[in-house]
Amino acid sequence: MPWQELGPMEQRLEFVRDHRSGLYLMTELAEQYHVSRKTAYKWLARYAEASVAGLHDRSRRPHCSPQATDPEVIAALIALRRRHPRWGPKKLLALGLKQHPTWAWPSRSTASEILRRAGVVPPQAGGSRRAHHQATLAPMTAANGTWTTDFKGEFRTGDGHYCYPLTLRDGWSRFVLRCDGLLARTFVDVQRRFARAFAEYGVPDRIRSDNGLPFAGIGLNRLSRLAVWWMRCGIVPERIVPGHPEQNGSHEQFHRILKADTARPPAGHLRAQQRRFDRFCREYNTERPHEALDYQVPADRYQPSPRRLPPVLPPVAYPGHLEIRRVSDSGEIAWRGTPTFLSATLAGEDVGFEEVDDGLWTVYFATIALARFDERQRSFHPLGAITTRRSAAAEPHRSPSVGRRQAPVRSPAR
Repeated sequence: MPWQELGPMEQRLEFVRDHRSGLYLMTELAEQYHVSRKTAYKWLARYAEASVAGLHDRSRRPHCSPQATDPEVIAALIALRRRHPRWGPKKLLALGLKQHPTWAWPSRSTASEILRRAGVVPPQAGGSRRAHHQATLAPMTAANGTWTTDFKGEFRTGDGHYCYPLTLRDGWSRFVLRCDGLLARTFVDVQRRFARAFAEYGVPDRIRSDNGLPFAGIGLNRLSRLAVWWMRCGIVPERIVPGHPEQNGSHEQFHRILKADTARPPAGHLRAQQRRFDRFCREYNTERPHEALDYQVPADRYQPSPRRLPPVLPPVAYPGHLEIRRVSDSGEIAWRGTPTFLSATLAGEDVGFEEVDDGLWTVYFATIALARFDERQRSFHPLGAITTRRSAAAEPHRSPSVGRRQAPVRSPAR
């Protein structure tokens, strides 16, 4: 089925419903819906004044305009179009200016709009415009600030086996960190490759991906085991909006070059295909100049991260004012003596609850805000975009420090 996206009216209604639920602060709602607080209050006031009808766009047309086109000119322009139905605005304006050189004829764009409103031009083909939802993506200003990752579309090698290319790049320098041909998109295989990248290049602040497995899951806030492991390593997972690969456009462009240079046609077997990937990455990093880098090569810009992956990840620590709960193997936490399901992806982890209002709590894993918990209804509501804890805003990307006792999580073997 096609992707279903919300139009402006549906988004405004959803915003009003979220606000009336009492689960979210106005600052959070404004950030989640990508509007200013002033605009948010404006729509709430219009809804209070006229209910759903108040959420419709109002005309911005002025009551009077001294630069409006003269009605006589409009009538003459429409008459010329009917006399010459195949002529466009430029030709019609040229003819009108020749017949009446002293008249104030409009510009081409205004003439096009006049003819469209008069119904004397056929409507242009094409689908209706849809709302473009923007993800809250961090700007790329330095090496290792944001790594980008994705799977290039799978293909069969000459022996008939599928190859799933996993690619990882530094977003700022375009440096290719890894390009691995995998036999499957499993969590274990992907985690092992990331662990090797961390061992060689250090740990980034963020990793940007799409919403497919294993980068995202199907549970609370679309967390996956891989994303949880990233957060344990002190990395903020960053996901683009579903259906908008242009938000990771540089990585998508890299994939087109990779496919053209290494998989047309594919190699005879996976080992030979991997040799092609390795040869391509060496050339891409050290020989191929990039226009976006002022024709430097990525290796001239990239430096490994000073943050290193420890052999044993420390347990997650939380500020003293948070209430800590351990997630059971079944994904539940105990709240006031009653089991409440949170997420099976977080099984065995500690999560923190910060009270933001009477009966309302923000749920954190490490420094990442995951959901709002309504203890009256015993329900969790995702916060939308992944955000870091405000109290840690000054240093949001540190590795979790040692705190509560917890079984150590070992990083995969290299």
